[in-house]
Amino acid sequence: MAKAKSAFVCTECGAEYRKWQGQCTSCQEWNTLTEVKLASARPGSGTTTGRTGYAGDLSRDVVDLSNVDLSEVPRLSSTFAEFDRVLGGGLVPGSAVLLGGNPGAGKSTLLLQTACKLAQQRRILYVTGEESLSQVAMRAHRLQLPTNGLKMLAETSVETILAVAEREKPEILVIDSIQTMHLEDISSAPGGVAQVRESAAALTRFAKQTNTVLLLVGHVTKDGTLAGPKVLEHMIDASLLLEGGADSRFRTLRGQKNRFGAVNELGVFAMLEQGLKEVKNPSAIFLSRQEEQAPGSLVMVVWEGTRPILVEVQALVDESALGNPRRVAVGVDQNRLAMLLAVLNRHGGLFTGDQDVFLNVVGGVKVLETSADLAVLLAVVSSLQNRALPKELVVFGEVGLSGEIRPVPSGQERIAEAAKHGFLRAIVPRANAPKQAPKGMEVIPVDKLSDALEAL
Repeated sequence: MAKAKSAFVCTECGAEYRKWQGQCTSCQEWNTLTEVKLASARPGSGTTTGRTGYAGDLSRDVVDLSNVDLSEVPRLSSTFAEFDRVLGGGLVPGSAVLLGGNPGAGKSTLLLQTACKLAQQRRILYVTGEESLSQVAMRAHRLQLPTNGLKMLAETSVETILAVAEREKPEILVIDSIQTMHLEDISSAPGGVAQVRESAAALTRFAKQTNTVLLLVGHVTKDGTLAGPKVLEHMIDASLLLEGGADSRFRTLRGQKNRFGAVNELGVFAMLEQGLKEVKNPSAIFLSRQEEQAPGSLVMVVWEGTRPILVEVQALVDESALGNPRRVAVGVDQNRLAMLLAVLNRHGGLFTGDQDVFLNVVGGVKVLETSADLAVLLAVVSSLQNRALPKELVVFGEVGLSGEIRPVPSGQERIAEAAKHGFLRAIVPRANAPKQAPKGMEVIPVDKLSDALEAL
């Protein structure tokens, strides 16, 4: 018998090696190589294998790029406007979408609500590998969802699932979850690198060939990244992450990769007794402020995907009892906070080297852009001076290392969103200042950090 070939695959970046080694030379991570059995082609299959390892039909025609059909791909609505927003307008036939999140975040609930509602007009096959059919039925009954028309299957074998899908011919195929699926030809246990990669590849290939929408549920690790090999994120079309702590009733759905829409799009849901309910005005839930304004609190306008969102940032500056003062940031990059404090010392004349600085973005929102720089610094100054800022003030702008205030994208839309929520003053970069401010709103353009401090 021929000896079974194997390779060692990095679970972080997907790089392959012929033998085991302690460190992956591609991503520099340690102890991430896992042995994977390589499936060999069956004798007499009639396929041709080249140097790249590809086996298939070599008689396909080459098409000129100018002759490709540019007609828009029709989309299927998920019945959730926030879900459609993150997807870029809806579900695309033939696409593979991966939905990840922490246990209890609501991944299965969101997909079950979507499947039950869409099953009234379309053919849907829901495959559960973690729960029994009675458990899914009990949850659907508790959420008061329509259950007629939804085809269910409790199975973990990919071969069986594909055979049933060939017979049922669903328009949407839901797999919950990809970590429980397995192929008979691979000897490793479900959830391993080889099983997750090959199972996802087989399901994605079926979706592409039959023009079926494939929805996969994926688990995440302790640090919040998707469990399994990194190559899994490369073979799918969209990767979505459902975030939200157990102590919060709000969930945020963020697009990390999308071949059919914008990335970093944000959808907001509220977890209720009847399941997930979309929040059409996210700024309203992030602005539940107290009547009496406290020092260190300020509202900023961040841009998430294709819309502005008003978020409150809170800063607390206190005298440190340690030789090395702490810098703690929740929702903002901690390294950027340290850089901004250095700019405040150099160009603002305010020293925080002997102070503990704590920063928090209310609502659990993670700010990934630089438009929050100016708001962060002004909140720190407010807490340092123990003086509350006006409640009707909103701020945004990027701060450079030389103390200049740089413009940010979509400044006009940010100001209009703030005016819609009743804010009367705005401190913005001069390049983002409109020629005519919204009615009843005062826009203060600034060029340097010192100008912003004087404007307070």
